[in-house]
Amino acid sequence: MLKKMKIGREVKVLARASFFILVGIFFYSFIFFSVVNAAPQGPSSVVLQANETKGDVSAVTLNISGGRIATVNITAKNQNPRWKGFVGQLVGTFTLDDSTSSTLYDWSMTTVLGEVYATRNVSTPSWTNIRCANTTLLENENYLMNHTSANDNITKTFNGTTHVSFVVATTTISANACPTLNTYKGNATQDTDFEEMVLTDQTNFSIANYSNLIYSTVIENNVAGFDSITYDFQMIVPEIGYDGFNGATAYYLYVELS
Repeated sequence: MLKKMKIGREVKVLARASFFILVGIFFYSFIFFSVVNAAPQGPSSVVLQANETKGDVSAVTLNISGGRIATVNITAKNQNPRWKGFVGQLVGTFTLDDSTSSTLYDWSMTTVLGEVYATRNVSTPSWTNIRCANTTLLENENYLMNHTSANDNITKTFNGTTHVSFVVATTTISANACPTLNTYKGNATQDTDFEEMVLTDQTNFSIANYSNLIYSTVIENNVAGFDSITYDFQMIVPEIGYDGFNGATAYYLYVELS
């Protein structure tokens, strides 16, 4: 009888210990899950420092005498209304906030790493489904945005595939996997910094289930940009290409710090 009572107590103690172990594992798993599932977030604030475009260039005078034929080689440079760009600095902070954005503690970042994202989709992307866009999606976006010129459409513009690997939420985007480009430095082409890739949150690549594209650029740290001024990011996004279109397509920005 004593032996049975002893065994009974041991079973109860073991069961109680197992319960607390399971609770502890669940609690730890919940905390761990909450941390690693961090996804890109909308920025706390955006300050528009400048919004500029290329100025008009005066006509060139050509005056020859009557009875003559002039052979003329002309170089023209017109502003492209089918594309627009975002460049700037980024201040990063890691924080512990509650649902009302009250801060328990935060950490300012001396070196900001991560990515800036832009999409014209008003809905928050499904970051757990993120992947590289493919040619089918780029061509469909050409159709939706009326980018009909093969000289500067989205497919032609993002025609590179060389970029670093990076992580979006919990998904690793492998190096050299996405359509990509490098915006300019010092008014010249380059292939080292300011990489921009095209992503999607679509799991089925058919046109019928089309989802807006997500443009992603890797954050730099005070790198001389297109005009030799230092920036943390540079990126370009398409605008509607209809002839005579004078509106503006809104893009929604997200930032992921790492």
